[in-house]
Amino acid sequence: MKEHIVKEGVFIPETGIKYPEKPDEFIFQPVFTKERKTIDANYPFEDNSFLAKLRQFIIYAGAFIPVFALHPLIYGLRIKGKNNIRKNRKLFKNGAITICNHVYRWDFLAVLQAVKYRRLWFPARADLLFTKDAFSVLGAGGIPLPDTLSAAKKFNEAFDHLHEKKKWIHIFPESCRWAFYEPIRPFKLGAFSLAYKYNIPIIPMVISYRPRKGIYKIFKKGTPLITLTIGEPILPDLSLPRKHSSIKMLEKAHANMVKMAGIEQNCWEAVAEN
Repeated sequence: MKEHIVKEGVFIPETGIKYPEKPDEFIFQPVFTKERKTIDANYPFEDNSFLAKLRQFIIYAGAFIPVFALHPLIYGLRIKGKNNIRKNRKLFKNGAITICNHVYRWDFLAVLQAVKYRRLWFPARADLLFTKDAFSVLGAGGIPLPDTLSAAKKFNEAFDHLHEKKKWIHIFPESCRWAFYEPIRPFKLGAFSLAYKYNIPIIPMVISYRPRKGIYKIFKKGTPLITLTIGEPILPDLSLPRKHSSIKMLEKAHANMVKMAGIEQNCWEAVAEN
């Protein structure tokens, strides 16, 4: 790891958390409320049943709407760079992939607010389907990562069909949540390989922090306020082989997010070791 250097005025939260040495190691360990079963080829990765649609409606209308209203109050959410979506609408005619650093429980909701509540689908940690959060994860658009090779084919087909419908996808390329961590961790290649496969843009977003002041000291003491910045979309270079182009996109997205976060020298490299 290199020395981590930020611009003057960049706020680094004091969390008291001892972060792991490996940048993709889970801190949050799920509490199972039911038996953990294997996500195999029998799992309905494309669930178009009435109950699934009802669950989606309940989450978006019954849960997310109050949260959207509370988000600016509890976390002081500010969204910058909205024009990067408005002025590039033509690029998104066949869909897009949003990415963001994964740093607090409501960060997916911040991304939703940044894209004006457009429905997003995302790969989800399979363990979460066996916790109290299962209903919310599935209702929000989560598709669990498969446990078997046979299931992987159906998982991939589900995203292929979403792309055919020009749906948007969200991926946290850091792969797991580290609460209020300020540096940008290395990225996995998946989001960028998918962008190449579908020939759609990556929209990089980054969460940075502000100290709590005034009325904000009433809520969530010990946590920072949140700023989400939207960057310029990044397009795949189809003249290059898929892996080469994907790595090029990854490195550009990581560098842009580091810059948007006010970091002069990030302690982590861009590419995660596999």
